[in-house]
Amino acid sequence: MICVGIDVAKDKHDCFIINSEGEVLEDVFTIPNNMEGFHCLIQKIQACSTTQDKIKVGLEATGHYSYNILGFLLDNGLPTYVLNPLHTNLYRKSLSLRKTKTDRVDARTIAAMLMSDVGLKPYTDTVYHNEELKSLTRYRFDKVRERAKLKQSISRLVCILFPELEKLVTTLHMTSVYALLDEFPGAKQIAQAHLTHLKSVLHDASKGRYSRDTALSIREAAKVSIGSVMPAKSLELRHTIRLIRELDAEIEEIESAIQRIMDELDSPITTIPGISTRMGAMILAEVGDFSRFDSPDKILAYAGLSPSTYQSGQLTNCYAHMEKRGSRYLRFAIFNATKYVCHWDTTFSAYLAKKRSEGKHYNVAISHTAKKLVRLIYALEKSGKPYRPAA
Repeated sequence: MICVGIDVAKDKHDCFIINSEGEVLEDVFTIPNNMEGFHCLIQKIQACSTTQDKIKVGLEATGHYSYNILGFLLDNGLPTYVLNPLHTNLYRKSLSLRKTKTDRVDARTIAAMLMSDVGLKPYTDTVYHNEELKSLTRYRFDKVRERAKLKQSISRLVCILFPELEKLVTTLHMTSVYALLDEFPGAKQIAQAHLTHLKSVLHDASKGRYSRDTALSIREAAKVSIGSVMPAKSLELRHTIRLIRELDAEIEEIESAIQRIMDELDSPITTIPGISTRMGAMILAEVGDFSRFDSPDKILAYAGLSPSTYQSGQLTNCYAHMEKRGSRYLRFAIFNATKYVCHWDTTFSAYLAKKRSEGKHYNVAISHTAKKLVRLIYALEKSGKPYRPAA
């Protein structure tokens, strides 16, 4: 067996090759992060191996830095293992008491981990090509969070410019309210607006839901408003509304791309009541190839949803916190999907109620229910069959 450890960096990669007898076939060498360097690595591996040798190549999960070399290795038919940096860090510390971490040491550590074969699973083409869905779901996640911050800014600015408006409408974050504030960014501007024009703006933006009476009540409130007259804040309000509109369009485009991929996958995960296409896509994207996991518990550990354990002598932890390691996106998706599933599926809502009746905090009860949901998702993905609610 030939094991190749690669420590990935932005501009170069440190590599180390060893065989199953512990013989160093190629001491740590550095290749540039370009096609010439990639071909140099392949040549070194071929020079150190024969056609009968089994080859393993390992590298750490370092985000976008490892993506190109990972694709190159997979395209060349080399079994590649992507290791958790936390795992390699703990393994390196177990080999020596000295506090040493360099790129050369990391390359040796990765090769040693491959040699020890500590329950590692190869990175599959399915996972690699699933990166597009992962990129889209994470991109959407960041865009939605960015939009939420802008909406908070809208609420803050309205509180300064026209605080009474919030009580006159269902919510500030509607197309009609944004149209109103974009045209009249402050109580003074609304108070001075012609009623016909004000009604027209609200009527068109709300598709006829807001009538002349609504426009009149808003203008009357604006006339006696305690809102400040601040042109700088009004300008900020207009720009923030435009940014939100741009984000809305971008998010819609991202969701269309996610929908196309999900239609191709035809996953049974969306047959579970409460799991939308977007949430299901995030779970599938973060888990990747379900065959990598021997059990649902491995997925929970990968998401950081499994409880931490500490026991020494007579001391046992009385309150086990979640580890919160691994993919935060997967943890977010599973935790929030569980809440919706509990709302829409009677089996899960009953299970949540049972855990609550045992005296568990809501979040603790949700985490227990999340484990049940992960077991269900794992079974559906393995079988390919849709979810059938209990009669």
